Amino acid sequence: MKSLIAVLAAFLSTAAWAQPAPADTRARAERDLFERVVEIPTVAGRGEMPRLTTLLAEEFRSVGITDIQIKPHGDTQSMIVRWPAARRSSGQATRLRPILLMAHMDVVEARRADWTHDPFEFREADGYYWGRGAADNKAGVVAIVAVLKRLKASGFQPNRDIIVLFTGDEETQQDGARLAASEWRSLIDAEYALNSDGGGGSIYRDGRVRGFGFQTAEKVYADFRFLATNRGGHSSAPRADNAIYQLAGALRNLEAYRFTPLLNETTRASFEATASSDSGLWGATIRVWLDDPQNVEKADAVEALSPGSTRTRCIATQLAAGHAPNALPQRAEATVNCRIFPGVDPAAVLAELEAIAGREVRVEVIDAAVPSPASPLRADIMDAFRAALSRKYPNAPLVPVQLNGATDGAYLRAAGI
Repeated sequence: MKSLIAVLAAFLSTAAWAQPAPADTRARAERDLFERVVEIPTVAGRGEMPRLTTLLAEEFRSVGITDIQIKPHGDTQSMIVRWPAARRSSGQATRLRPILLMAHMDVVEARRADWTHDPFEFREADGYYWGRGAADNKAGVVAIVAVLKRLKASGFQPNRDIIVLFTGDEETQQDGARLAASEWRSLIDAEYALNSDGGGGSIYRDGRVRGFGFQTAEKVYADFRFLATNRGGHSSAPRADNAIYQLAGALRNLEAYRFTPLLNETTRASFEATASSDSGLWGATIRVWLDDPQNVEKADAVEALSPGSTRTRCIATQLAAGHAPNALPQRAEATVNCRIFPGVDPAAVLAELEAIAGREVRVEVIDAAVPSPASPLRADIMDAFRAALSRKYPNAPLVPVQLNGATDGAYLRAAGI
């Protein structure tokens, strides 16, 4: 199935950049589909997702891909599409496991008053396609649809099932990915998944290629609450155990705390690639740390220039305290958001936070982490991606990367895909 990866990668490498007006009908139709998809405002709560799933289902059916399931959940929808493998040949001993192609259909809200142009109006300007979600991640949606349509029209016959998972709430609840990895697991089970929401390339205006990232790991998301409580009183008679001061002390401890520096296969490969291409101070800083990865001071130097890349990070993001200007606070709380390094036990992070907060501040779990280990660097997939890139960008660097944010891929990794 390297041909599938190659075509998909080649399409995605240019999907977000406008190209000169194509002469052939197929390319025009793909560009027009992109416009239609971007202009459907698939924002949480707007009720527009059925318009998009209907459109995409019609596109698949137009080439004879008809195994399509629309899955309602909450106030949105996800969809699962399967292109069955060609009949197994007599010489094939076992059926190969499917490949799963992923993208999310939803986008983050954008108010018209905040933008010079309507964010849900598709435009071409300055050599780019513009529109809410054009890159994140409707380029991925349209790329997958267009590639499978091209392959089907060409007579290509897959030697394993190709499954498509389009989720409807990656930017909010991520229930689509969670359900796919659990209740719908039999529908999407695959040898591996290719997530169009991860990785990507950078190309300078003069055509030089900076490189392409291949995301094989991501940090784990979790929210905690630091909570100090008190029986309160009147501000005219201050108490020594003020809840706000107790919380402030815990947050000051958190600010000063440094989690243990860590490396995995992905981040080491990423840092080594950066160091080999940078002959300046940044490359030297990385090389010094890689030679002594347990050295906190050296890791801090890297972390200062690449925040979140060397360890788990937990940051205070919200505060609430008190109920009246002349009363002692009975409650003071802060939300602490953690991005946990892959492979780190979330229970161990909770224990560290409890030690940081101290005896007077309770730590509670708000949004539990879903452990998501890093994916292995599979040579067959990496080689196929390089082959695709070489058609348009010969010798373009392909670098494994770990995302500090979150994608739907976290749920599949947690489920063993």
